[in-house]
Amino acid sequence: MASATTASFAPAPRGWHPEDISFPSGFAWGAATAAYQVEGGWNADGKGPNVWDTFTHQGGDRVFKNQTGDVACGSYTLWEEDLKCIKQLGLTHYRFSLSWSRLLPDGTTGFINQKGVDYYDKIIDDLLANSIVPMVTLYHFDLPQHLEDQGGWSSDAITEVFDSYAQFCFRAFGDRVKLWVTINEPYVVAKDGYEKGIVAPGIMEPGIGAYRTAHNMIKAHAKAWHSYDLLFREKQHGLVSIALNSDWAEPLDPTCLADQEATKRYMAFCLDWFAEPIFISGDYPAIMKSQISVMSTKQGYLSSRLPEFTEEEKMTIKGTADFFSLNYYTTRKVKRQKNTHSEPSVSGDREAEQIMDHSWPFAAGSSWLAVVPWGLRRLLKYIKDTYNNPIIYITENGFSQSDPAPLDDTQRWKYFRLTLQEILKAISLDDVHLKGYFVWSLLDNFEWTCGYSCRFGLFHVDFENPALPRVPYRSAIEYAKVISNNGLTKSTEEL
Repeated sequence: MASATTASFAPAPRGWHPEDISFPSGFAWGAATAAYQVEGGWNADGKGPNVWDTFTHQGGDRVFKNQTGDVACGSYTLWEEDLKCIKQLGLTHYRFSLSWSRLLPDGTTGFINQKGVDYYDKIIDDLLANSIVPMVTLYHFDLPQHLEDQGGWSSDAITEVFDSYAQFCFRAFGDRVKLWVTINEPYVVAKDGYEKGIVAPGIMEPGIGAYRTAHNMIKAHAKAWHSYDLLFREKQHGLVSIALNSDWAEPLDPTCLADQEATKRYMAFCLDWFAEPIFISGDYPAIMKSQISVMSTKQGYLSSRLPEFTEEEKMTIKGTADFFSLNYYTTRKVKRQKNTHSEPSVSGDREAEQIMDHSWPFAAGSSWLAVVPWGLRRLLKYIKDTYNNPIIYITENGFSQSDPAPLDDTQRWKYFRLTLQEILKAISLDDVHLKGYFVWSLLDNFEWTCGYSCRFGLFHVDFENPALPRVPYRSAIEYAKVISNNGLTKSTEEL
């Protein structure tokens, strides 16, 4: 397995200019959204409540100014406006998610909401009519509340329920959808939703909840993949994966062995937590298993707090992704942080402290988002070397602006441009098998606990105007040029 601290990279040859190089033929140029963040219509036409409806309606300042996604971008009724934005960019691909509770109000196939089916049918059909390939995410944080009331991702029963939902979607839309993502960012769901409790469903169960829910999400994903493989693939010819988010990590002191080892643990407890079982072994990284076992013993537990897969489950989980779906935003420096606490936690088990290098620029509106384009190249190389050179799609990457955001976002486009340069290096110098890039996001939208205070959109949305008009930022105009050229042009380089 490749090391997170010892990767080597080919330097750009003399005279290498990114504007002289095209992206591969057929490269997927996309943008992404998620149902709760853009649709609104939270209780329209038979939609059932989900955990984010509940979380935001409870108030308590857990979300900026107690804002909600009740209306958001209004995409449930303004899909045609979104389509205009997609066409204006010239996107070849569009990634969106299905609202589970809009299709199945209580999360089960006991009752199907036909108006929800009709809504997504129209999106898919409109995209295809305009030669735009849909990439569809089954689950992007918005679990039906009825299922959460029964234990949600903490319950072993969720794997069967998710599989039934996935099969319903494959059956309803799979004749036209050929790129599927089962679960978006299981790391975030597990750690922030069931460990820290800072996002929906807001459960705080440190050191236990994240591991249990991650365990069930991995099994649910694998079960859905096998259902597609067995029941739908031969006729529909699609591909199925899971969207994994990850930072890149570098040791704070590259010469310090303790920092080097901490960096390996950081990656093991982030990307490898999910990628190792799904792409390589069917089981968790050895370093993760040993860390949690040792910490559990020290804290008086009779067995490890990390659940174990059976041998049969390992065989079922291994190899259940047809491509590598990566969401990347930032990079961290890492140093060892010895765990001296008796209380269990994921961060304590990891024994790795993340450090933000303040010499790096930061995206406005997001104090966590250090802009490190070269980190993406190194992460792509790490994935290539660690996970058997898979086909990779970057399914999210973006930079925020604070509200109010200038339409002439020249600085933000520079971040995008530098990122695209690093992607070109990964493809042309490192031989990474990268097939597509999706900007987060098509529209300014409801950014979870940040509400509408930070803006990631290629299109500005005026949330104070009931019509919710969409206006392109400078970044949208420049991105459209890149797509049209299938590469960086001189004009985009000189901004």
